[in-house]
Amino acid sequence: MSSQTNERVGLERIGVIGGSGFEHFLEDPQPITLQTPYGPPSNPLWSGAVGGRQVIFLKRHGEGHRLSPAAINYRANIWALKELGVIRVLATAASGSLDPRIHPGDLVICDQFIDRTRGREDTYFGPGAPVAHVAAADPYCPELRRLALDCARQASWEAHDGGTVVVIQGPRFSTRAESAWFAGMGWQVINMTQYPEVILARELELCYVGLALVTDYDAGVAGRPEIEPVTAAQAVRIFRDNNQRLQEVIMGMIATAPRRGACSCGSAMDSARV
Repeated sequence: MSSQTNERVGLERIGVIGGSGFEHFLEDPQPITLQTPYGPPSNPLWSGAVGGRQVIFLKRHGEGHRLSPAAINYRANIWALKELGVIRVLATAASGSLDPRIHPGDLVICDQFIDRTRGREDTYFGPGAPVAHVAAADPYCPELRRLALDCARQASWEAHDGGTVVVIQGPRFSTRAESAWFAGMGWQVINMTQYPEVILARELELCYVGLALVTDYDAGVAGRPEIEPVTAAQAVRIFRDNNQRLQEVIMGMIATAPRRGACSCGSAMDSARV
């Protein structure tokens, strides 16, 4: 590992993963370049301090949004955060609403996911590694979810406590038929990056929370013909319009996150190995 900072690994740091439209976060950050057993991360990571807490920031899609969702090296990204001493991950993602009660500009604190991706490297326990079956019934950290909800409400933001995100392969958006199917299944939001990111974090026993910033209504809402299907430009614009509120929530979470959690994320692999 080569580093352009004098910081040492092994500290209890908080990781922030920036999704589409969330590309700047820390003030006066210091770059860290490192390799992992799975190749390079999406981008050099950035280290800085927020309220006395050490933070590592990673742009999920790389500089200039150069990586499509299926091209992201999720294993390298999460491994790099772990290598740098991160124990909690706050992950943002632009998301579409599948529920007419969830509007663009809202925040959804996800508690479940549905995987509709294919061909992604989605485990650290593949060929050549020991067999392990991580429990995924409740994939998101309950402690971070509660903290995110509290901080969002303190920021007077319309935040939804729980929601199932269906993760599609991308890079294309849904057809109207797909969107109607997902909505009919009772799922709340849709994006392209939560899987395998959340499960890889669990395999490395990191606390992980998915902050789904709603930017659109996917391919439209039933009974609302005036709502046009999402475009990439629209999604990024709405995300950037809400960047300040999202940063406020993340800053609040970093400042108030307990240093030692009461959750079981840190022992997720204890009963996973055969």
